[in-house]
Amino acid sequence: MKNPYVPDKKVRCVVVDGRHYDVAESLRKMEIEVVMTKRHTSLYEAISYHPDIIVHNAGDRQIVLAPDVDENFVGEIKKLNLEVIFGKTVLSRNYPDNIAYNVARLGDYAFHNLKYTDPVLREVLEKKGVKFIHVKQGYTKCNMAIVDNISFITSDAGIYETALKEGFDCLLIEQGGIKLDGFDYGFIGGASGLIDKDVFCVAGDLRYHNEYKKIIDFLKYKNKEIIFLSSGEVKDIGSIIPLY
Repeated sequence: MKNPYVPDKKVRCVVVDGRHYDVAESLRKMEIEVVMTKRHTSLYEAISYHPDIIVHNAGDRQIVLAPDVDENFVGEIKKLNLEVIFGKTVLSRNYPDNIAYNVARLGDYAFHNLKYTDPVLREVLEKKGVKFIHVKQGYTKCNMAIVDNISFITSDAGIYETALKEGFDCLLIEQGGIKLDGFDYGFIGGASGLIDKDVFCVAGDLRYHNEYKKIIDFLKYKNKEIIFLSSGEVKDIGSIIPLY
């Protein structure tokens, strides 16, 4: 995949938080292989398994990983005949020392707080012609539910305003309504992912979200099929990241 976060056909393998077996089982029923993350011991518990904190699929079979991820997880990625590239930034518990790989990419653009982007990841993407757009938010991938190469959903007003100026078509929703243990709420990007060009998956049931109709209307406007991977309220699981 040239752009893994907006696949052009059905994906065959994804990375999912190693604690969320219900989500993994739903994906496996759709004949998608699932690689479950292992706990990152330096991160606080809520995000210690989150794929979008430790993994960035750069495309063209290149996967950028934090250098201090679990060795068994690295081995599982390598078994898929993917090229593992280790970033330079060693992650630690608190913001902003845990955001280096949480880059949101849509097509030829990537959003992040460029003060903290891992230099190896940035170089890999820039060599592919990706243009970086600076935003203040560091949990950028968490905050952006990617819908297509020019569209996303976010609860971050700063990301939203910057994206509008750059010509993106995006939906701003209220904060809250997404579960993240230990916090008041999580984020829509961390609760979702595309598994096909027009198939948008959510961890949980969007009907529990206060702005359900607004979100559904935007996704339908973008011609997306919506699949709820688990029952109950929407939960931030650190994104569903396609591998191939």
